[in-house]
Amino acid sequence: MTTFTDLGLSAPLLKALSENGYETPTPIQAQSIPVVLAGRDLMGIAQTGTGKTAAFALPIIEQLLKNPRKPARRGCRVLVLSPTRELASQIADSFRAYAKHIELSVAVVFGGVAAGPQVRRLANGVDVLVATPGRLLDHVDGQMLRLDQVEHFVLDEADQMLDLGFIHSIRRVVPMLPHRRQTLFFSATMPKAIKDLADTMLTNPAMVAVTPVAKTADRVEQSIVFVEQAGKRVVLAEILKDPAMERALVFTRTKHGADKVVRQLEQDGVEAAAIHGNKSQPQRERALGAFRTGHIKVLIATDIAARGIDVDGVSHVVNYDVPNVPESYVHRIGRTARAGAAGIAVSLVANDERAYLRDIERLIKQQIPTTDRRSEDGKAEAEGTGAASKLGQSRGQRQGAPRGDRGHSERGHGGGRPQRQGEQQPQGERRAHGHHAGRPEGHGGENRGRGRPNQQGGDRAAQAPRGDGDLKTASFMQKPRRGGRPGGNRPRSQGQRREG
Repeated sequence: MTTFTDLGLSAPLLKALSENGYETPTPIQAQSIPVVLAGRDLMGIAQTGTGKTAAFALPIIEQLLKNPRKPARRGCRVLVLSPTRELASQIADSFRAYAKHIELSVAVVFGGVAAGPQVRRLANGVDVLVATPGRLLDHVDGQMLRLDQVEHFVLDEADQMLDLGFIHSIRRVVPMLPHRRQTLFFSATMPKAIKDLADTMLTNPAMVAVTPVAKTADRVEQSIVFVEQAGKRVVLAEILKDPAMERALVFTRTKHGADKVVRQLEQDGVEAAAIHGNKSQPQRERALGAFRTGHIKVLIATDIAARGIDVDGVSHVVNYDVPNVPESYVHRIGRTARAGAAGIAVSLVANDERAYLRDIERLIKQQIPTTDRRSEDGKAEAEGTGAASKLGQSRGQRQGAPRGDRGHSERGHGGGRPQRQGEQQPQGERRAHGHHAGRPEGHGGENRGRGRPNQQGGDRAAQAPRGDGDLKTASFMQKPRRGGRPGGNRPRSQGQRREG
């Protein structure tokens, strides 16, 4: 079995690893560290939770240790780009932890906080700078940061960068870097746009791939609960009050929906917090800190905000809203299957979300066990929808067909939920067109667009529960059954939406 000592790391790093309880490298660490130590460029296909931060941080620190020099004023020796504030903070914390017994300066810059302290931190130069693209370019454009002395460049979560519309920012950053540098490129998936980007940045890279996206689901005990939208509140409370639940991450499609679920859970006697793009940085940090320490056991999150969350001990993931992109499902449930551990994932599926479920099962090549908690009216509605489709009823006449509008504040592929009959589109929302990233989060923010002012967009109002309805009284914990998919025509999204 490979050990960190076998990988050629120095005594100060080995001591820090031992003190942090790390004994055996993960597969991506065992494969990547020797490649990076040899000075080669690297293309890594790996998801959050596989240990990829250490896979690039440890060998980079080792190289800095063997080639000590003072960083240039307003410069850095290592630049790590991250898509979100939370992930940037976690990467910086990891560098500090691994370099505990080494004199290494680490700074992190992102939007949503005052720029002044960041400018002062960068004035004398730092060894390692971790940044989100928007705020990085703010400092560069303000001549508070220079990138011509970067020796090691890391692009983390490249596919998420694409989803958030940061590719143009990255294309601005790369020409500012020295031609002679080491570049490490990490992505959970490898769509053509990401491969094309990597080809422009990497020179003869080594390829490391671990945990293909569809395989993450194999380690998670998954189940489906068919339930009307109004009944999701009751089922969620049952799951979270189960004594087997140690710590749960609950996903909603929208920021408004996340806040609403928190309020409902508090009314039902379950303490929870929400994390999403409308929360201030201090609010995010307090919620995430309380979740990590166990002061709260339930965290409600949107896909974008959760991308940077890496918390051990998550026993349950609950999809309160089914994602409309199947890869997002795999990313979500993988948060309860860290480092090979098993976990439980429960998805609450309304009638108008069944098409998303079929796409997910096609991706993971599994049929997920089901429990049906719908009322008789709910079942009849599902079968009625299927019958209507056979008669050629148009999509616009059917209830529950997804709409293609999206909000402004948060970007990414997890956004949008099917619009229900009678629900109004709030002011400030607009349709998605192609793959444009949409509105920036705000000037200087992590999702900053160039030359576009911030505009507040209305969150899509989530369907409010109207009581338990005719929910069956059978316990949620009853053994799920396979098969028996309810009928119904598959809704087609008119356009992919950002998270509201």
